[in-house]
Amino acid sequence: MATGVFSSTRAKISERTLRTDKWWLQPLITFSVLVAFIIYATLRAFENGNYFAEPLISPFYSPCLSAACVQGASLLGQPFGIVKLLGMTISPALFILIFPLGFRMTCYYYRKAYYRSFWMSPPACAVAEPHSKYTGETRAPLILQNAHRYFFYIGLIFNVLLTVDAVLAFRNPEKQWGHMSVGTLVLLANATFLWLYSASCHTCRHTIGGRLRNFSKHPLRYKAWTVVSVLNHKHQNFAWVSLLGVAFADFYVRQVASGSFTNFYFF
Repeated sequence: MATGVFSSTRAKISERTLRTDKWWLQPLITFSVLVAFIIYATLRAFENGNYFAEPLISPFYSPCLSAACVQGASLLGQPFGIVKLLGMTISPALFILIFPLGFRMTCYYYRKAYYRSFWMSPPACAVAEPHSKYTGETRAPLILQNAHRYFFYIGLIFNVLLTVDAVLAFRNPEKQWGHMSVGTLVLLANATFLWLYSASCHTCRHTIGGRLRNFSKHPLRYKAWTVVSVLNHKHQNFAWVSLLGVAFADFYVRQVASGSFTNFYFF
């Protein structure tokens, strides 16, 4: 006799779901926020301007390594020449955003978020998806999700660079140390949120405590694993806070660089 989902005694339900709550609200909000971020990031990348105002630099353009970068924006120099496509100078942000975007696109939480909101696979718990076939992440292009661990490692390098940017923001426009402005707090908060997002990542948890047969023989790794495990429970929260934080940091620097905002100094 057939059992499980193929059981002859299983209820025949034609509706996609019997849920009576507003189950569609969460995927709709997720879809709207992600689309808004994609549009904003794309416009800012192609704007190719208003991303540096001494000592502040937008996280979308850091590190600025192209010869097309504005003067003073290149912390690590300008090893790359001016790259053009169809006669137009390619924005430095287009080279930088590949890696943070790759990290977020392959992130376990974001997979759940955009699978539900964009592909409706499924759109919510206890709601049938419209797809008749499911192959998971075993075929192209979703098999590329397995590159997440490598994007995680590269992402840590960007976290370090953005932390350096936050430290450099403790200078004034004349490059004198010992000063703090609103921009300093914005860049510092952005770096903090990104570190929390990375530290709470499932790959980080596995890197620290995975493949161990006995925790008692690795007390330091076990202690680090317990701390990361606590952060891992808040990974969803850190994912959204860091996404909004990096967008706001870019927005703030843009407004200061364009002259729309004044970067007030506390001291």
